[in-house]
Formats: sequence, C-alpha cells, structure tokens
Amino acid sequence: MPSYTFQSLNLRAEIGGNSYALNLDGDQIILDAGMHPQEEGPDAIPRYREIPYDSADAIVITHSHLDHIGTLPIAQREQPSAVVYLTAACAALGEALLHNSVNVMSSQREELGIVEYPLFHHREIDYLQDRWSLCSYEKTFLLDPSDEKSSKLTFYDAGHILGSAGVLIEKDELSIFYTGDVHFGGHTLIKGAKFPDLDSPDLLIMETTRGADERPCDYTRRDQEERFAQSIRESLEAGGSALIPVFAIGKTQEVLTMLDNFKEEGLIPPHTPVFIGGLSTKMTMIYDRFADSSRRHRPGFEILRDMKLNTGDKRRRAPIECKPGAIYCLSSGMMSEKTTSNIFARRFLQNPCNSLLFVGYAEPSTPAGVIKAASTGDTIRLDGSHQIQLNCKVDEFDFSGHARREELLEFAVKSRPKKLLLVHGDPPATAWFRDKLAHALPETEIIIPQPGNKISF
Repeated sequence: MPSYTFQSLNLRAEIGGNSYALNLDGDQIILDAGMHPQEEGPDAIPRYREIPYDSADAIVITHSHLDHIGTLPIAQREQPSAVVYLTAACAALGEALLHNSVNVMSSQREELGIVEYPLFHHREIDYLQDRWSLCSYEKTFLLDPSDEKSSKLTFYDAGHILGSAGVLIEKDELSIFYTGDVHFGGHTLIKGAKFPDLDSPDLLIMETTRGADERPCDYTRRDQEERFAQSIRESLEAGGSALIPVFAIGKTQEVLTMLDNFKEEGLIPPHTPVFIGGLSTKMTMIYDRFADSSRRHRPGFEILRDMKLNTGDKRRRAPIECKPGAIYCLSSGMMSEKTTSNIFARRFLQNPCNSLLFVGYAEPSTPAGVIKAASTGDTIRLDGSHQIQLNCKVDEFDFSGHARREELLEFAVKSRPKKLLLVHGDPPATAWFRDKLAHALPETEIIIPQPGNKISF
C-alpha cells in the first residue's frame, strides 16, 4: 500500500524557521531549511532529527531569506546524500547570506557567549555547494533520472524576491504544490508570480503570512509610493535626510528601484545622493548580475551602475556619515543591534528635520518595532548602551513582498485542492484562512500542521 505523508519540522506553528518533510512512497523530500529569526543557538534549528539520518533524496529551497535557507548546511549535514535543488539566483544570494550568517554568529559567540555558534563554517558552505543543483523555471526534472517512476519536480517563479520559487511535485498519480513565499502583484523591479493553473491537486501547501492583515479598501500601491516620495521630499526640503531601514535581500533592491523612478518622475530631486550599507551592497551586486536573466519590469537595469550609489568607504570601514539632503537605505530592516541601520540611527533620531521611514515588517521586540510603537520625544533604547530621544518624523508604508490574503484566498479556491495545509503564518493569520476557506471549499480538508504530526494524503 503506497504511503504519502507530510510533516512539519518547524519549532512551532508560526512564522519562523521553515522546514517540512514529504515522504512520497519512499521518495523523501525536505522543503526549505530555515533558521528561526527570533531564536538563538540550537533553538533556531528545525527538528531535523525527526527525519532518519541520510534518508532524504532531496532538499528543495524556495528562496534565499534566512527563515527558508538559514540552516541549509545543518540539513545537509543530517542528510549528506540529499541533492539540494534551487534556482541559480537563489543559490547566489543564499551563498552570500550563509557566509554572512557565519560572521554574525561568530560575533554573537564573543558578545553573547553562545558557545554553540557558529552553527556551521565558511569551508563547510563551500564544500556542501557541490551538492547544489541549479534549476530553471518551468522545466520538469526527475528526482532520479534513471527511474521514470521517481518524483517529478517543476519550479515556478513566485515573484517574492529574485530567484524565489513555488514547486510542483508529482509522484504516481498524485500532485503536490508548495507555494513558498509568494507575491502575485509584482514589485517595482521584480514581476509577480507565474504559477501554473492547478487542477484539484492532492495537496496544496500554502503560505499565510498576511492572513491577519486587513488592508484599507481604498489601498493602492501608487498612493503608497506617492506618499513615500512626499515624505522623503519634505525631509530634504527641511534640511534633513531620510533613513529607510531595509532587508538586504529584496526590500533593498525594491526601494532603490523606486527611488530611481521617483527621480525620473520628478517626485524627488534628481541629484539627491543615495547611500546603501551593510549586507545590502553585496546582495544588490548579485541582483545586478541577474539583470538580463530574470523577469523584471526594467530589463537590463543595473542598480549600482545606473544609480551611481554611494556605498561608503570600504577601506576605512568607518561608519556611514549622516549628511543633510541625502537618502540612506541601510540594513537591517528591523534595525537589529550591531547592524548598519541601528548604528546609523544613533546620530539620526534626535534631529527633528530627519525622517525615519519603514517599508517592511518589524517584530515588536526589535528596535524598529519599538520605534514604531513610540511617540515623539520618547527615549529609545537602540542597544544595550545607547538610549536616544526620538525627535525625527516616523512613518511607515505598505510595500509587502507577500501576497495579500485575498489573493491567496482566490488562488486556493481556484485550485480546489483535496487537502490544504496552511503554513508560514502566525495563529491569527492561519485562523483567518481556515475560517474563510471552510466556507469557500467545503469539500477540501483544511489543516494547520502542528510540529511532529504526520499528515497522510
């Protein structure tokens, strides 16, 4: 009797270090290998030990954000025979991210005394890359080329960041689709998802990140862009500057392209200097490397070359100097301690002419989350030793890289899966989808997977 099971390897049923295991009648596939961004040391690692050692045939990586690729070397260590399948752009970004993660963990070992850090090393990353297999979109391949009965995989552009993918997996008469993180509407730079038309798949594994987010009925992206440009312009005209904390992969390149468009449209002065710093510079170089080989609204546009960005003085390794009349796109997006945006904010927040503009999510306990909840004049603790008065203007804008909940709802209803697993969402988000889809898809079994439980399909 054939056996087909799904198992969440996540620490908890929430947004975090994503990893799932599929057993398709003997074909063992691990979906993603993330690191939990709010946990430290071994607590940030998915439950890989629940899968027998060296039993997996494949590890599929959907994209290069830390919560999907951050523990890939550990997953490969547990599954040394498994081939890692990912797109070329995902591999390039992921390699840079993993090497940076080693540096961050090494620093945390010294500063925080986390003796288990780093969880892996630079040489290990280089060695394990020999097991990475680069995949093109919409080109089906066999897990075992010598066995026509082995699982078939097809990657589809997910529109979330450069190189992101949803994955169709077929075995025998069954079909499984895993969305990964998806954006249907498209960004300023990257075009939206190009998913297949699914016809009642046996299993749909769908992200639910924005399930608890209710957008205003009159929301338009263009309105957000114009308000964003206006906030920047007002700061410049007041003799101040704009600080935009950004995630190094995806959000940096999205915002920079937006700023270039603003200059061309006359929404901000065309000669306004733009500074980037932190990991963002390296990731933007990789984005530029794929300028002619990815689906973009501006084919061939190379951000670093065409925008003539300021990337700081790498030889002196000096902090980026705060100057009036400039825009600073600095990582990290949550202004975490020791990151470029956090260090820069020490000299920025006290000036009432400046503007701090948020363009992405910030976990409430992070410095960015604390600032979002604060009022003008409050004292903000940026790290263990720096407390600064918040005098600058603070605003936030909705440029999410995840699909709106209504779009995901429509995708699920149109797909009509036999079984639907709601993943990558905090409890209020998954609960919203479960309630809505129970009415829209009465014939579909809807499950919020709990870690450790095996689900048959």
